[in-house]
Amino acid sequence: MTDLPLAETAVSRTIRSTIERVLTKVNALSLGGPGWTRPSYSDLESQAHAVIETEARALGLEVSRDHAGNLFARLAGRNPALPPLFCGSHLDTVSEGGAYDGQAGVAAALALVAALREARVTPEADFVLTVTRAEESVWFPVSYIGSRAALGRLLPEELQARRADTGRTLADHMRAQGFDPDALMRAGPPAPARFLEFHIEQGPVLDRAGEPYGIVSAIRGGLRYRAAQVQGAWAHSGGAPREGRADAVVAFADLVMAMDRAWEGFLARGSDLTVTFGRVDAASSAHAMAKVPGQLGFCLDLRSEDVAVLEAADLALRDEIRRIERARPGIRFDLGNQSRSQPARLSPAMIDWVAGGAARRGDRPRRMLSGGGHDAAAFAAAGWESVMVFIRNWNGSHCPDEGMDPADLARAVEAVLAALSGNDG
Repeated sequence: MTDLPLAETAVSRTIRSTIERVLTKVNALSLGGPGWTRPSYSDLESQAHAVIETEARALGLEVSRDHAGNLFARLAGRNPALPPLFCGSHLDTVSEGGAYDGQAGVAAALALVAALREARVTPEADFVLTVTRAEESVWFPVSYIGSRAALGRLLPEELQARRADTGRTLADHMRAQGFDPDALMRAGPPAPARFLEFHIEQGPVLDRAGEPYGIVSAIRGGLRYRAAQVQGAWAHSGGAPREGRADAVVAFADLVMAMDRAWEGFLARGSDLTVTFGRVDAASSAHAMAKVPGQLGFCLDLRSEDVAVLEAADLALRDEIRRIERARPGIRFDLGNQSRSQPARLSPAMIDWVAGGAARRGDRPRRMLSGGGHDAAAFAAAGWESVMVFIRNWNGSHCPDEGMDPADLARAVEAVLAALSGNDG
């Protein structure tokens, strides 16, 4: 199909106004405090899904939900025999997160539909606006809950995972929001199709380069210890000599610095790896100014595009723990349960398809790695053709200060619209 010379300005306005309206409506739904908080399988997450359902129905889309509460809104294409293109993201957030992580991708998918309607373009294949549940695994210790549920890949035992703030199980929260975890376990996987996710970049690459958007070629996997502990021995801060102390904080600091050195070594050898010690808790009621700390809790997040590197980093972690325990009598580490998300290579054909649409708009977006995990990784792991488009972001991610120019997102949407208007891949 040719470009849209007469409708160009109207289409661009439609894209921008849809993005801004959806972001405003969704971000009005949050718990109090800095930033935005919509916990997974909460009333607020459900209300945000209802906002999108209203928008989708106004565009004439056919709306449905699965047994896990994932929302699908279908725009019929010209050829129903072709694999549909699913496009969207999630609306839950981390605690005190930002205004764009997840919701920008949903706004972009809606803007694509609105633009197709405005331009009177019917895509070749069905286009399915997709809003997943519970992408943020900070609430339940399970990766990609909604997308894996939609794909028939959520495990029965994962339904017993407990939400961090309520202590209630995932199954309980699903039922409370009107969904059916038992029926979910009986449902089979859907036929593989295609998935596209717009998302803010969670690092500084695009912002530093002055580029509005890029195309993601791979997503790092993660190896995590969410509830690790250091056990030492309580003692009086003034009475216990240095020799013989079993100070949990000092032992933890030793591990942090050892893993930082190990990380440096991995990078020097050309391996892809990040090492992050997150929550550190030495502030329970047992701790006090006049005490040598006898206990400390922490979490550890290792990420890489290479499973072998994750395994090697995990071995390095355990070697360092053994060294510290030998050097510091009375110290014992307990890493607790391990959780993982697998690295994902995204579809070369889908990457080229998005790049082709960008070229029609005069753009040459870079191809890049995603450090964060995303629903697109779950779809890729299930055998779907999957791709991501990153949008420039500043001030970090998963924090109240996330920065994104809606014009950058609109520009990326126009690139995909150009791909859809030309052919459907």
